[in-house]
Amino acid sequence: MLKVAVLDDYQNVFSQIINTNNYTSKYEFKIFNVPFNNELETIEALKNFEALFIMRERTKITKSLISNLPKLKFIMTSGMRNNAIDFDATKEKKIIVCGTEINSNPAAEITWTLILGLLRNVKQEVDNMFQGYWQTTIGYELKGKRLGVIGLGKIGTQVAKIGQAFGMEVSAWSENLNLSEANKLNILPMSKEDIIKTSDILSVHVVLGDRYKNLITKREFKLMKKSSFIINTSRGEIINEKDLIYALENDEIAGAGLDVYNQEPLAQDHKLRFLPNAFLLPHLGYVTVENYSKFYSQMIENLNSCVNNKPIRQID
Repeated sequence: MLKVAVLDDYQNVFSQIINTNNYTSKYEFKIFNVPFNNELETIEALKNFEALFIMRERTKITKSLISNLPKLKFIMTSGMRNNAIDFDATKEKKIIVCGTEINSNPAAEITWTLILGLLRNVKQEVDNMFQGYWQTTIGYELKGKRLGVIGLGKIGTQVAKIGQAFGMEVSAWSENLNLSEANKLNILPMSKEDIIKTSDILSVHVVLGDRYKNLITKREFKLMKKSSFIINTSRGEIINEKDLIYALENDEIAGAGLDVYNQEPLAQDHKLRFLPNAFLLPHLGYVTVENYSKFYSQMIENLNSCVNNKPIRQID
């Protein structure tokens, strides 16, 4: 029987979606719903497993981890991209890695949750309502304001279209921006410096890589309007976290809406948790019933195909 570790199932979703009784003759599942503290602990917990089901980039699958898991044959990840996996190491060990489909619309939806939450002071008003208060803040309208979208892929495009529906002026930048696509969508292409200087709301939607790591630092924060807001639902390391905290503490910008962080889960005593102009969510961008159902059902399909020596959705 193949031993399968389901990692980082924080909300115990796997057993709600997958009836493991249907697979008792093939697989022995063990669910881990608490993050490992370090790699030694991870190795000790996973050393006897032949397959891993991993959720996004919650656990880093490093070369040293892989080299210390001698029985590992298969890794099933949610999504078709995972920067937490050392693919050179998996190839070297001939470990098959397969991914799943993922819906992009939840990330766009959570982006607008953050934007609206920030501009209409939703967190403060909800907290104050439960304390008996009434109308304690004054918010901002979206119509006529400039939305700057960094990265005009699937998610960035959805975010841009919603901004236009609200009557916003939408501009975009990325290093490989498709100008004809931007023009077709009536989105104004801009340089990086201009989009940072002129946006009322700056929303980040590029894929984390060497060219976009620390894309926004103290230099960029000083260029931004003091009345502007920054949103990040992509990856934490795209924005320099220390510089962001400084900018928020010193009112260099009006606020930040974040769904992603350098280290996840975010530490309980992290400075960001205590800043009144930071609206924080616990990386909910992909956390929907529809996505989780797709992730886990396709992981099972993938594993079945691998066991039958006909891998599907394989990531090279």
